[in-house]
Amino acid sequence: MEHSYEEHLASNFYQDRSFRCDAAKILPGEYFVTPRDMVLVTVLGSCVAACIRDTVSGVGGMNHFMLPEGSNREVVATSARYGAYAMEVLINHLLKLGARRNRLEAKVFGGGAVLESLSSSNVGARNAEFVLNFLKIEKIPVVAKDLLDSYPRKVYYFPQSGRVLVKKLHRVHNDTLFSREQEYKKRLASAKVEGDVELFI
Repeated sequence: MEHSYEEHLASNFYQDRSFRCDAAKILPGEYFVTPRDMVLVTVLGSCVAACIRDTVSGVGGMNHFMLPEGSNREVVATSARYGAYAMEVLINHLLKLGARRNRLEAKVFGGGAVLESLSSSNVGARNAEFVLNFLKIEKIPVVAKDLLDSYPRKVYYFPQSGRVLVKKLHRVHNDTLFSREQEYKKRLASAKVEGDVELFI
């Protein structure tokens, strides 16, 4: 059966052998929303992921984003706008799939100081602070969080139940995570957020 509203940027799907269910891998700058019983997986360094679900229907999703850097006020304003866009796209898709705003809960992860070039500018801490402030303003309760520190994390999110497993990666065997985040950071530097996204109430 097709789930027509599973439109998303994430397109990396596989069968997770450990959990014996379908899985979607969320890369930097992607998100995914689903009504199905599956697992959403991401690996976070300085980026943050918000896992948001409707506690009654189990419709849920995850994003994976980083605020663009900048020192002047105009870039900082654009940065906040970009973060808000990443959050609103996720929330809008949840609502499109029938989630109700007053039943949403969030779990947030990431924002580690894991890259030399990023830790100096505190980008992980800025990402963590942004996502918590955004959810507070939107009145979406944060029921769990694992933010900051100096290590990458692998996050497994099961939207149907709200269960999350966080694996702290004290040794990263290759630099895929770091090169992905660096490449994403470069894309953000030249990206423009076109227009505003309106939240469905």
